[in-house]
Amino acid sequence: MSFIGKLTLTDYRNYGNLSIEFEPGAVVLTGDNGAGKTNLLEAISLLAPGRGFRRATLAEVAREGGSGTFAIHASIDGEEGDAEIGTGTTAPDILTGESVRKVRINGANAKSADALLEWLRVMWLTPAMDGLFTGPAADRRRFLDRLVMTVNTSHGQVTSAYEKAMRDRNRLLTDNVRDVGWFEAIEAQMAEAGAAVAAARVETLRLIAAMIEKLPNDGPFPQADLALDGVVEGFVAEMPAVEAEEYFRRVLAEGRERDRASGRALDGPHRADLRVRHRPKDMPADLCSTGEQKALLVGIVLSHARLCRDMSGLTPILLLDEIAAHLDAGRRAALFSILEELGCQCFMTGTEATLFSSLRGRAQFLTVDHGSVQETEG
Repeated sequence: MSFIGKLTLTDYRNYGNLSIEFEPGAVVLTGDNGAGKTNLLEAISLLAPGRGFRRATLAEVAREGGSGTFAIHASIDGEEGDAEIGTGTTAPDILTGESVRKVRINGANAKSADALLEWLRVMWLTPAMDGLFTGPAADRRRFLDRLVMTVNTSHGQVTSAYEKAMRDRNRLLTDNVRDVGWFEAIEAQMAEAGAAVAAARVETLRLIAAMIEKLPNDGPFPQADLALDGVVEGFVAEMPAVEAEEYFRRVLAEGRERDRASGRALDGPHRADLRVRHRPKDMPADLCSTGEQKALLVGIVLSHARLCRDMSGLTPILLLDEIAAHLDAGRRAALFSILEELGCQCFMTGTEATLFSSLRGRAQFLTVDHGSVQETEG
């Protein structure tokens, strides 16, 4: 198991300077609303590729009244050894006023944030995700790609390559370029990367589904049926990857004029959607109650955590923001038991420590109070 032994924040959100040591296992953060509990979890989420669970800009996370930069540093205790990892921003450019994010591992600059995945995998559930099944498809794709990336560490790079090729093609469309050679070259790049993105999604969902099968039929977190709705995802599920890539290339070529009219590609992994059904009720997740949707989501994340542990040996660090307030007593107890069985480091927040009373003696309790964090007895 890999876990964060120490976290240091500098000019991050409402924290000027903070250094705190964590224990493996469950970590409970309690305090008033606005005290900074979620800010701590967000900082940990930035120790993974991407923009963190709030998807905030670099300027937004830098402390107001601070230097304009921020730094996050973590000491990692892992089975493969210890490491010092961190991320932060450079000073704003004099001309553009923009900062650049940097990642450092063991004192050396990393080529990209993807290097963090060698030491740490991070997944999260936040109140903003309660509408995942009823909200836009883009949110579900983002959630799915996060699941994929913690298992397949190259997924982020391949997704970026696909998005770059798609932007280049969209530019040709909006500029009304008619050069067939340019389109063929860019569409070949789109097809190669797009088929790889779709294949990784399909395979990861297959593996998560196998883990979900191990959940009890009458358990607190119901079994979910997962499916992908997308043109390219359909190709890769039915044929070899090479053939799927060729079919997608043809779809792009044949759809140029249609896409030109809209100014963007209308087919591809960027249009896929994750479909989830509540198996015991045989009902689409978006038609289930709020409590049932939450239980489904927790079950998917826990099954994914098991998958990640079994495949990579790195159980993800889980960030569960305000999780206890949205689960009844029975599901809270079941969640705490499963987290203990997983053996993962898990950060949970809440305004009331009593919601976590059953974890006394089994978790580290911390009180957050507007820029300071103190250990308590729970």
